[in-house]
Amino acid sequence: MLENPSPANTGIAISCRFCDAPLSQTFVNLGMSPLCQTQIPPERLNRYEPFYPLHTYVCNQCFLVQLDEYVAPDQIFSDQYPYFSSYSDSWVEHARRYCEHMQSDHGISKTSLVVELASNDGYLLQHFAKVGVPVLGIEPTANTAAAAREKGIETEVAFFGVETAERVHKHKGSADLIVGNNVLAHVPDIRDFVNGMKCLLADGGIITMEFPHLLRLIDNNQFDTIYHEHFSYLSLLTVQKIFAQFELTIFDVAELHTHGGSLRIYARHNEDEKKTVHRRVEDLIQRELEFGLGSPTVYEAFAGQVYQTKRDILSFLIEAKKAGKSVAGYGAPGKGNTLLNFCGIGADFIDYTVDRSPHKHGTWTPGSRIPIYHPDHIRKTHPDYLFVLPWNLVEEIREQTAYIKDWGGKWVTPIPSLHVHG
Repeated sequence: MLENPSPANTGIAISCRFCDAPLSQTFVNLGMSPLCQTQIPPERLNRYEPFYPLHTYVCNQCFLVQLDEYVAPDQIFSDQYPYFSSYSDSWVEHARRYCEHMQSDHGISKTSLVVELASNDGYLLQHFAKVGVPVLGIEPTANTAAAAREKGIETEVAFFGVETAERVHKHKGSADLIVGNNVLAHVPDIRDFVNGMKCLLADGGIITMEFPHLLRLIDNNQFDTIYHEHFSYLSLLTVQKIFAQFELTIFDVAELHTHGGSLRIYARHNEDEKKTVHRRVEDLIQRELEFGLGSPTVYEAFAGQVYQTKRDILSFLIEAKKAGKSVAGYGAPGKGNTLLNFCGIGADFIDYTVDRSPHKHGTWTPGSRIPIYHPDHIRKTHPDYLFVLPWNLVEEIREQTAYIKDWGGKWVTPIPSLHVHG
């Protein structure tokens, strides 16, 4: 158990960010890691780089899996944030389909106000704006907000909570639809965030939130989705409790394939009983309980499978290098940096990685210091293996890099377990 010290035997006293219960049970301890979205430019290669704990706990009262706030959000989501949503074709298409769904099935129209929280570069709101639906993005990173404005998307640079909600409400009125994709897990003060949505939502309005599903994280061994940007790891069981505290009812839920398995919840004011609660909500909560998310045992077992996966990944890379094979990476996502640093993988194992975002070209991955190039670099070097770090996009990436089969190249995905694709 030395790999997973509890707060009690380290002298650390922390409490649950939702219910304030003391945290005593480790979920998994991934050691120390740098901030995952801080690619290293050439002038900083020989400078000090801070590392922070990646030690997650589970609350035995509300079963919220969480990372302590080791780093303030304004350090993580800085003015030069390197992640731009629009560089994933499949993610932009996912957003387009969502916008069509909300118009056809939930009445969002030119008379509605749609507010997206963590709107990034306008990847989603652009689809509403094109058909005349009024939109507002709220995004804490100035550079992605600027990219959204270039697309004609009105965007306010701010972190969201009650204070921002009240300011937006004063100037724009209530929101008929509040959208948040992969943001609920990113806020350290989850109570202020949900309370802010309560304040901003119109009487008959809808909140939709998408977030990676904790059940899928555990079942599919997705430990690399743990990083400092993700303060919370969410089940429907726990999110329902959080929303209920602020008199919000989750009335429907959809299970999605995005990010290795996500949930999209639909919420409304408690008093808005015109939107009846769909049976899917109770059915999924029952499945979560049957899986074990309502008791400590399933959380206790997670770390063991994570450490075995680390050993399997390192064994593959060691044997590949012994055989004289070359390995290149594909992608430089946050999850990839968690995996690289936890496993101790640097340029000794992966020669370089590539990424479609020009903002990452000519930099190095944090901690592991692997150089990042344009995807064209693959054609120049003919690697034997392409190690896919954003494994949730492997089909999209295999299609984009099908040419590696010309020289016998193969793809490797590390999650849920290491797999070589011919």
